[in-house]
Amino acid sequence: MTSSSASFIDAPALRLSGITKRFGALTANDAISFELGQGEVIALLGENGAGKTTLMNILFGHYVADEGSVEVFGKPLPPGDPKAALAAGVGMVHQHFTLADNMSVIDNIALGTQPLFRLKLDRSAARAKIDQLARDFGLAVKADALVADLSVGERQRVEILKALYRDARVLILDEPTAVLTPTETEALFKTLKLLVAKGLSVIFISHKLNEVMMASDRVLVLRAGKLSGERRTADTNRHELAALMVGREVKPPVVEKVERGPLLYELKGVSTARRAHGTALKEIELALHGGEITGVAGVSGNGQAALAGLLAGMEAPVSGTVQVNGTAVTTWSPLAALNAGIARVPEDRHRQGAIADMSVSENVIAERYRDRRFSRGGLVDWTAARAFAQSIIDDYEVKCPSPESRIRLLSGGNMQKLILGRALDPNPSVILANQPSRGLDVGAVAYVHSRLLEARARGAAVLLISEDLEELLALSDRIVVISEGRLSKPSARGELTISQIGAMMAGHEAA
Repeated sequence: MTSSSASFIDAPALRLSGITKRFGALTANDAISFELGQGEVIALLGENGAGKTTLMNILFGHYVADEGSVEVFGKPLPPGDPKAALAAGVGMVHQHFTLADNMSVIDNIALGTQPLFRLKLDRSAARAKIDQLARDFGLAVKADALVADLSVGERQRVEILKALYRDARVLILDEPTAVLTPTETEALFKTLKLLVAKGLSVIFISHKLNEVMMASDRVLVLRAGKLSGERRTADTNRHELAALMVGREVKPPVVEKVERGPLLYELKGVSTARRAHGTALKEIELALHGGEITGVAGVSGNGQAALAGLLAGMEAPVSGTVQVNGTAVTTWSPLAALNAGIARVPEDRHRQGAIADMSVSENVIAERYRDRRFSRGGLVDWTAARAFAQSIIDDYEVKCPSPESRIRLLSGGNMQKLILGRALDPNPSVILANQPSRGLDVGAVAYVHSRLLEARARGAAVLLISEDLEELLALSDRIVVISEGRLSKPSARGELTISQIGAMMAGHEAA
């Protein structure tokens, strides 16, 4: 064995030394150093905006660090060069998938892997390699399927296969469970064990402390761009990690008893049109009362999108009746929903909740630019709009340079706080909260929950659609389960166990 090969074996899979990255006056990463051992899983924790994704983008070559260096298996990694990172064996699965919906699985995985002089993909060789990887790592997916037809969990498998197809030896997973169901999350963790058993090293970015405790060997915590703590997973607990993340003890909000208010929104025998993707609603019954949070549990794709679209006015019933404040609705649209006092926190803050290249001010008035507060003589009053945006920034503790900042520059948690502030002003009567805490850190989750409970205490009716059963059980006064477009009868708080809800989500009748 040569000395160079010996040093390769002894070297850590990854070494970051003194990484510093600034965006103007903001220091996103401040002199961060750590090592990742071969065959090790490190969890990278931190609040939204703590600098986790920036650090990983530096590692993968999307950003260039102002100071510091990166080594992969003992060799320096050229900065700002994703091709060099891929060649060194670094693969990254982004939180928001980078797949072409109109292409097949095999084409997405093999895209960019063949030399330019080879005009045609050797599909049989590519299929054989993909099939072998899928068997080795439990990543079952149909190579000829169109990506647009895949579930979220299947799309994530394709992203992991993309990295493995390029012979990744260091795999970065950015919020890998943010959009997965409990069953899909369990399957992902099985895959992680197989990856590590075959020698891969993994950096696992997550906000979910229970998953961090399950999946990692070691935990690194970032706070305000600095490395605030490092723990062996076996030697710590969720409470200590939460305190390291936010700098204080995080207490979940208390759910106080609130008197049930009037019926504000009702669906009677409502069905919706068949959908190209997802499931239509089938003769559902739903009643939302003031002072109540009604939780909707279900496996993704069982009609949640149609239900959310119906409440927000983006989908109309083909049969049945919709009643708002006791009055049957004849014409239903997003504008009609807004005029009826229905606010929404959409499922996807990037695609549905915000326009990336518009400013914070423009985004917070996007659904209400006709409001008299922001419109004068048919023109937008930008002074009022900026003042409104600043009030949300202040009231919701949004980390944002100014109301004129492009919203795409904000972290996911801060963007979610802005959308929540926009939705909850001025005291709507009905609130659609669709996956409101998806991808948020423990401190931001507690904050979002407290705001929803405040709205409930004011007499609002809240429809909480979530794939997080712990969230539903903690907040909901009543829970309904959606399966294949049908809603179960509501169950009161504490009436059903997690296992019973899980069985209903799978389509089994409640005991």
